[in-house]
Amino acid sequence: MKDKELEVRTCLWFEKDGLAAARFYTSLLPDSHVDTEHMLGRDEPLVIDFTLAGAPFQILNGGPHFKLSEAASIAVLADDQAEIDRLWQALTADGGEESQCGWLKDRWGVSWQIYPQALLDMQSADDQGAAERARQAMYRMTKLNIAELEAAFDGRA
Repeated sequence: MKDKELEVRTCLWFEKDGLAAARFYTSLLPDSHVDTEHMLGRDEPLVIDFTLAGAPFQILNGGPHFKLSEAASIAVLADDQAEIDRLWQALTADGGEESQCGWLKDRWGVSWQIYPQALLDMQSADDQGAAERARQAMYRMTKLNIAELEAAFDGRA
């Protein structure tokens, strides 16, 4: 008997509509696709395996027993403002909710962090005063704005 390769997937518990969510999520990011739908005699699959930007995920349509929360989120490191804007608009549409500091909840209640590489670069800068100015600017934002973060970092805001 050949050993099967170990696979690890993050599992998100949904009340229902997991297939629609997986299809939506995979439409947003490159290297994303629905892998398998595990039907158990129901109209909606019980389990959906999908890949999101190369990372394996799973949705369990498990009913209303457990609720999603901000204690777990999907973090997306965006290259530029256009990518932040595109993802933010798509994920907050149709009942999604904005939060603070680049966080949001989509219409299914999944929490996301959409943040730019530029912010990570600012936070790891040698100039800790500049890093702190950028951090303080981030605290005042919902959707992150790279130009405003850079202005704060540079002392122009």
